[in-house]
Amino acid sequence: MQRTLVRCLGWMNLPFVYSGMALVVPFYMLFNHQGYISQYHYFRRRFGHSPFRSFFDVYANHFRFGQIILDRFATYGGAHFKLVTEGNERFLELCDQPGGFMQIGSHVGNFELAGYMLSQEKKTINALVFGGETGTVMENRNKIFEHQNLKLILTNGDIDHVFAMNNALADGEIVSMHGDRTFGSQKAIRCMLLGAEAELPMGPYILAATHDVPVVCTFVMKESVKTYHVYVYELELPDDVKGKNAKVRAAALAQAYADRLSDILQRYPHQWLNYYEFWNDGKKDTEEEK
Repeated sequence: MQRTLVRCLGWMNLPFVYSGMALVVPFYMLFNHQGYISQYHYFRRRFGHSPFRSFFDVYANHFRFGQIILDRFATYGGAHFKLVTEGNERFLELCDQPGGFMQIGSHVGNFELAGYMLSQEKKTINALVFGGETGTVMENRNKIFEHQNLKLILTNGDIDHVFAMNNALADGEIVSMHGDRTFGSQKAIRCMLLGAEAELPMGPYILAATHDVPVVCTFVMKESVKTYHVYVYELELPDDVKGKNAKVRAAALAQAYADRLSDILQRYPHQWLNYYEFWNDGKKDTEEEK
């Protein structure tokens, strides 16, 4: 089915496909109850929207998520999107320097699209990805990335990826990974995001602090059928934490990232793609319900 979708989206009219998907979204909202509730809480609590407006916000969010997934498969089929970049000059400057650095992405917008369409030849990008994707996804990723100076580091339940990332930074390369989701017992850093406490994974930030490398965060946000806006920011440490131990600097980097993420979500609230209770107030309510 996925291979057929890739072939079709290479030539089909995207607005036509989007319109068909609009009819499917209500069924997804109905049967994916946990995702619906978490997004409803997101709009109610983080933006203060009314219950009525929040319902339609959840629909808009699911519809945008579907568009982003279809765009990804359309890219596999050869479709191209216009990328408007902002701040990418700093990324290219870091590529000219001998040391390695980190690129942090998020489950907002279409971060993967940057890897497909933004290329540079000076440094290899080592992208950490989930090793359990379908064969069609992995096959198309590899086909595109082999021309983009980008290598995949797969997570398969062991710690081999940790060694691979450390080696990449030591060799002056780029490590690219998401910085917004914690999984299982992974250690977390508490940050303020959109005015409330949330937990970010410690891994990306302690890795950057331990190696003392620059960190950029990249957001790829959908603006129209064929256009995405790419925002690239370097995360700056406050003066009062420079020179302190790695754990303190990691916490500061995580908060700097959360501040940038908050700014992006204020501009693109419907492109938040974490379908679970992300903030600690939501997790508390879920525990009380149980």
